[in-house]
Amino acid sequence: MALSLSSSSSTINSITLQPKLKTIHGLGTVLPGYSVKSRFRSVSLRRNTVVVSAITGASGAGIGKDTADLLKTVKVLDLSGNEIPISDLWKDRMAVVAFARHFGCVLCRKRAAYLAEKKDVMDASGVALVLIGPGSIDQANTFVEQTKFKGEVYADPNHASYEALEFVSGVSVTFTPKAAMKIMESYMEGYRQDWKLSFMKDTVERGGWQQGGILVAGPGKDSISYIRKDKEAGDDPPVEEILKACCA
Repeated sequence: MALSLSSSSSTINSITLQPKLKTIHGLGTVLPGYSVKSRFRSVSLRRNTVVVSAITGASGAGIGKDTADLLKTVKVLDLSGNEIPISDLWKDRMAVVAFARHFGCVLCRKRAAYLAEKKDVMDASGVALVLIGPGSIDQANTFVEQTKFKGEVYADPNHASYEALEFVSGVSVTFTPKAAMKIMESYMEGYRQDWKLSFMKDTVERGGWQQGGILVAGPGKDSISYIRKDKEAGDDPPVEEILKACCA
């Protein structure tokens, strides 16, 4: 059976798989003639196993080695301003790590709340709940004060983790019909945008168009078992999908 894969960074015209190999992480059953294009960033082949890293709007297992190596160089700041290698957050434990658009974002506050609702399940499985936002320590502390978020919060003022994970950014993925509907739903549910935080320099100097995602990682710096990259603002995966990845 042949599988054709292509992406902006690499193209593989033909891969012949043994008949017994019938599944690919994130795809399910592979049928003859199945074609995958542009939704995946990297492909690696190991002993007749195809490992595909999920990209924007898709969920799957693992990331590429180059991304994993780059993440090891990324540092985030805790609420006291201490630098911490991001991979240390899951070096000795499993963690669900949510990446916010920015600390004032109403949709990110809803994301934080819907994950925090399942923190007891994560605690029972020994899984940490972490949120990272692109912004300053002051913004991160204000976020915690306002939301009473139950997990750990870190700031990434340089967007280094977002760039390493290649999260999308832009006006076209921020202002979408689905995002507009989710903003209205969030307001109806009582969530609010913090406009002061939203218009601080840390946010507006990049336009405020950054999107985030969610990953499940650890224990071990190289162990990232699940990643979801938002394709647009408010692109939350089903919480059951996250719990299956971290607490099954």
